[in-house]
Amino acid sequence: MTKTIVDSKLVGNMAFEMELNGHKLITDASEEIGGNNLGPRPKQLLLSGLIGCTGIDVMSMLNKMKVEVEDVSIQASADNTGGTPSVYENIHLVYRFKGKDLPKDKINRAVELSKTKYCGVSAMLEKVTSITYEVIIEE
Repeated sequence: MTKTIVDSKLVGNMAFEMELNGHKLITDASEEIGGNNLGPRPKQLLLSGLIGCTGIDVMSMLNKMKVEVEDVSIQASADNTGGTPSVYENIHLVYRFKGKDLPKDKINRAVELSKTKYCGVSAMLEKVTSITYEVIIEE
């Protein structure tokens, strides 16, 4: 088992700067609640982390399958429960693949394997909410 440690420091009113693998990231609150909008909201980063995790998985598998895509985009949407604390539920991912003669079966398999076997972010989030997805392939 390995341990992950992320250090942070307050860099303004409600803004925190973190360094992850040599990359700096600032999170902050919106101006409406007293922040300075210096960076994304922490909860939104959960969805970004999910997109990054599954995207890396899918591209790794497609590369191994020798599937060449021209473009890939992934969109995540989630319902906010409201209240305190407000949490995400019903996360939905839309994968869009562009390219000529893309093999639907391989692409669907890569997305499914990411969701069910490889993506650690998906595995953690699915303990508390549902994650659904759809795959769109465009020429």
